[in-house]
Amino acid sequence: MKKNVFLPFVLGVLLSSAALFSCGNNDDEPAPNRIPPIVEIPNDAAALSAAKQVYPALQTLSSSFAFLIESASDQTISFEGPENTAGPVVSRLDFAPNTQYVVKIFNRLYRSIGEGNRAIASIEASGSVSANTKALAVGQVKLNRALAYLYLVQLYGEVPLILDPNTDLVGAERASITDVYTQIVKDLTDAEAVLPAYDAQKYTPTKNAANALLARAYLAWASNPLSQSEVDAIKNSTTDPAYSVDNAKLAKAVEYADKVIASGNYRLLPIEDQTNRSYAYKNYALYGREYENNDEVIYSIFHLGDGIDEQGNHQAHCGFTFDFNVEEDTHIGPADIDLINRWDEADLRREISYATHLTDPETGNTYEYLPPVTLPRFGKSVDHSYPNSERIAPTKNEVDRIEIRYADVLLIKAEALFEQGKAAEALPLVNQIRTRAYGNASHNFTALTREALRTEIEHEFVYDQRRWLDLVRWKTLITTVKSVSEFEHFDDSYAEASKDAIGTTPAVVKIGKDGASVNAFFAKVYKHLHAKYDNIKGKYYRFPIPTGEEEEDLNILPQNPGY
Repeated sequence: MKKNVFLPFVLGVLLSSAALFSCGNNDDEPAPNRIPPIVEIPNDAAALSAAKQVYPALQTLSSSFAFLIESASDQTISFEGPENTAGPVVSRLDFAPNTQYVVKIFNRLYRSIGEGNRAIASIEASGSVSANTKALAVGQVKLNRALAYLYLVQLYGEVPLILDPNTDLVGAERASITDVYTQIVKDLTDAEAVLPAYDAQKYTPTKNAANALLARAYLAWASNPLSQSEVDAIKNSTTDPAYSVDNAKLAKAVEYADKVIASGNYRLLPIEDQTNRSYAYKNYALYGREYENNDEVIYSIFHLGDGIDEQGNHQAHCGFTFDFNVEEDTHIGPADIDLINRWDEADLRREISYATHLTDPETGNTYEYLPPVTLPRFGKSVDHSYPNSERIAPTKNEVDRIEIRYADVLLIKAEALFEQGKAAEALPLVNQIRTRAYGNASHNFTALTREALRTEIEHEFVYDQRRWLDLVRWKTLITTVKSVSEFEHFDDSYAEASKDAIGTTPAVVKIGKDGASVNAFFAKVYKHLHAKYDNIKGKYYRFPIPTGEEEEDLNILPQNPGY
């Protein structure tokens, strides 16, 4: 059960709630470059509260990361409103500097950074806060500042490195990728030195969380991220750049992953058949309100739901927008049925990742989310953790957003080892994941290939807000997005929907490759898949440097190539 013990300041400082079924922005909020004054910190409790001012902006991104990082890939499409709104625009790889999610993520991350910078300055300047509390509060801020910069550098490339509380984002100079990662490592290392090793509340920054994020940061940095000039060279290309790695940074990723593993605080949760619940699906205690502080989660972003923190966790809501209304377009969902058909049916994650059938706990009716009517929902967005949660959760959105979990750490280490040429050492880590996925060791690998490792990462993290990041790290973004041409509903037979007769106009029946009449939903799927295929090029290895949230020019130059 959720305990309202976190962030007592939230009610006073959080931004107003968005509309109940909106996954969009709140346009009434102040621009991030308006710098509030540094306030006096009178005591230890106030210092710890000030450290938490970084969270409100982060809470507003729990859907936006999904719409940007998932939709700009091969695996996800968005029908969130008309085709000219942000979700569909990103889904079609047609975004620009003023596209809502591009704008929102950039600006909210800097808002969180700005709040953190002010908190650090206020806490360190206070003569009324104990040394131990100062260190703890500043360490908490630095962990979250590093997390914000880790997203910024991966999504936008060279970005302004703002550490001074009085520095305005407008007109700020872009720092090199090396400088940004160096600061990320410094912040996380500083945090790791002062934070407690573990906390049962997984939204509390800890030493283990810092080490897990260090492993993630070093793995991303080890892939030799493309510089501005390198992106410029491929901005119009439909060929991926060459893949290369930095072995020293891969070794650091292993080092920090080992610290988390050696802590003994985390484990992979088993997947169990829980047919006594209202749904007849296999599940594990990971996704859902009642499972939030479980043994696999290392760090999460706290949510109390609509009306308390802005939007709640719409990552969960948007994937199951209209609950049991099968014919209503969900805001975000799987790009095609082939994503499921390619899986081994014995893999228990398949039913968790993609909900093809759901039972309404109020009526007992079972609904089928399959062609020729619709596509499956992302199963991880459907909360099954408490009575009637399938009905209640989509309107409350109170489930916490998992930032990093133990499976991430195991697969970060496995990837880093494999890319160092140590496949034999990586193999047992991947097999831990597969043993959990199949319920036993019957499907464990006897040898590991790069393709098998990457497929395992793909299957473990469906709709976990990382697909685009993985493809960019592997330098396979273009090739992978082009592979949508192999999907069932890319076929030209789905290009136009059947139409009923209106007045004297005769009915038009269009039959798809599957032999069924094509409905409007699959005609839209067809258009989105073709747009992904037609639009993908090298410039999409980055998102554009955006405007401010009030459409003001931030004057951060140069713009990313191709925009």
